[in-house]
Amino acid sequence: MERFAQLGADIVKLWERSGGDYLNGIQNTLILAIVATIIGCIIGFVCGVLNTIPCAKTDPPVKRFLVKLIRVIVRVYVEVFRGTPMMLQAVFIYYGLPYFTNNTVQWPSVWMAAILVVSINTGAYMAESVRGGIISIDPGQTEGAKAIGMTHVQTMTSVILPQALRNIMPQIGNNLIINIKDSSVMFIISFTEFFAAHRGAVGATYLYFPSATIEMAGYLTMTLIASFILRWVEKRMDGSGDYELVTGDPLVMAAGTYSHPDRGTPFDERSPEERDRIRQDLKHGRTRGDR
Repeated sequence: MERFAQLGADIVKLWERSGGDYLNGIQNTLILAIVATIIGCIIGFVCGVLNTIPCAKTDPPVKRFLVKLIRVIVRVYVEVFRGTPMMLQAVFIYYGLPYFTNNTVQWPSVWMAAILVVSINTGAYMAESVRGGIISIDPGQTEGAKAIGMTHVQTMTSVILPQALRNIMPQIGNNLIINIKDSSVMFIISFTEFFAAHRGAVGATYLYFPSATIEMAGYLTMTLIASFILRWVEKRMDGSGDYELVTGDPLVMAAGTYSHPDRGTPFDERSPEERDRIRQDLKHGRTRGDR
C-alpha cells in the first residue's frame, strides 16, 4: 500500500508541475487524430471508388490503360504505407523534403507535416476497407442503377457508398482509435502531442512510471469516449428497430387485406343490398357463373 500511496503522491506532484502540458498534449492529440481520420477517410473513399471503376475488354484501349494505371498507383500507395511504420514515414516526409532540396524547402509547420503523415497512413488502410465495403454490396444494386441510366459516379455516390459507409463504420472507428494512440510517434518530428508531454515531464522530474500512469489513463479515457461516440453514431445510422404502419391513414391499414373480390373490404363501394346478395350466394355455394 505504501507504494500505491507514493505513486499517488508522485502523480499529484507531476500534475501540479506539468498538468498544463498534459492537457495541451491531449488537445493536440485529439485534433490531429480527428482531422487526420477525416482526411484519411476521404482519401480511402477516393481510392476505393477509383479501384472499382468497371473495365471490360470491349472498352477503348485508352480507358483500359488509364484504369489499369490508376489501379497500379493505388496498389503501390496502399502497399507502401501499410507496409512501413508510421514513425519512419514521418521521418521520410518531414526530414526528406529539406534533404532532397538541400534545405531550400522546409515544412511551414510541424502541424502540416503531422496531419499529412497520419492522413495518408489512414487513407492506405481505409482504401482497402472501402474496397471491401463496396464489394460487399449486392451486385444487383449496381445493375439496377445502370438499368435506369446512372453513371458510375452517380451509382457510387447515390447507391453504393451510402450502404458501404454503414458497413465500414466499425473500421472508421478503429482507425480513429488507432490514430489517437499512434499519434504518439509524432514526437519524432517534434510534434507536441500527449506522449511528448510525457517525455518532457520525465526529463524534468525523472518520475517515469508515475508519468506513464497518467499517460495510460489519458489514452484509455480518450479511446473509451471515442468508442462510445462511434457506437452511438452506428445506432443512429441503423435507425429504429421497430417500424410500424401509421394508424392515422385507413388506406395504409388496408394494405394487404384485400384478398377476394366477393368478400368485401372496409372500402367496398357496393351497395348494402348487393353485399347481402353476395353473402347469400356464398352461403348457398353459388358462384358468379351460376348467376
